[in-house]
Amino acid sequence: MDGVTVSGVAATARIGARGDGRGGTALPVLEGDGPLAVRRTRGSGGEARVMLVGAMSGPLGGDRFAVETEVGEGARLRVGSAAATIALPGQSKGEARYDVRLTVADGGELHWLPEQLISVAGSDLYVTTRVDLAAGARLVLREEQVLGRAGEEPGRLTSRLVLRIAGRTVLDQELACGPGAPGGWDGPAGLGGHRAVGQLVVVRPEFAQAPVTARPVGESAAVLPLAGPAVLVTAVAPDALLLRRLLDGALAELD
Repeated sequence: MDGVTVSGVAATARIGARGDGRGGTALPVLEGDGPLAVRRTRGSGGEARVMLVGAMSGPLGGDRFAVETEVGEGARLRVGSAAATIALPGQSKGEARYDVRLTVADGGELHWLPEQLISVAGSDLYVTTRVDLAAGARLVLREEQVLGRAGEEPGRLTSRLVLRIAGRTVLDQELACGPGAPGGWDGPAGLGGHRAVGQLVVVRPEFAQAPVTARPVGESAAVLPLAGPAVLVTAVAPDALLLRRLLDGALAELD
């Protein structure tokens, strides 16, 4: 844990993956404690697996969390989380921040698949995910947000996702929901009354030669090709279970 600020907790977790030269993946950097513990789990083939474990409640108001992950050439890494992240109101009335930085080198592959983020009534969280990929990198990234617990109104949640491939920005989008968000976030042009929203980003070099076609997936999801070898899937659903099914179904189609 990096420390405690006047208004909350500040903590950073770091994960570094490298090809071991024998077809496997080493983890020379695996750091995290306090609210951001990281654990290596059993891998598969040449892929290393890491689990983010929430050792404390949060993020609470005023907290500053960050996760930095770097995947080197020839490395394959899958990162998940042991449970949902729950944004809670804290004693401080300040905004909490959760910053994720992902970097993947040529020939590296990252599957970033955390559990849902749940925005609890009274909370205020700003999440930023920035991804920098080399031209030959591969990525599967899933983000899922649930607005409020069962029968509860959501807190304020702002989520920004930025994707760069070979130094070029191919996606930069922001979603704001809950009290104080711009008008219309829950209307027909926004979430349409749904309380779960998610996106899936898939980057594969072969998409450059065989582009994916834009299309709907069911009644509440859509596939959108991005500039470069990337695809964005966006979905809304009444709950987290149905949202996961939509995103898993879209990924299966892309596979």
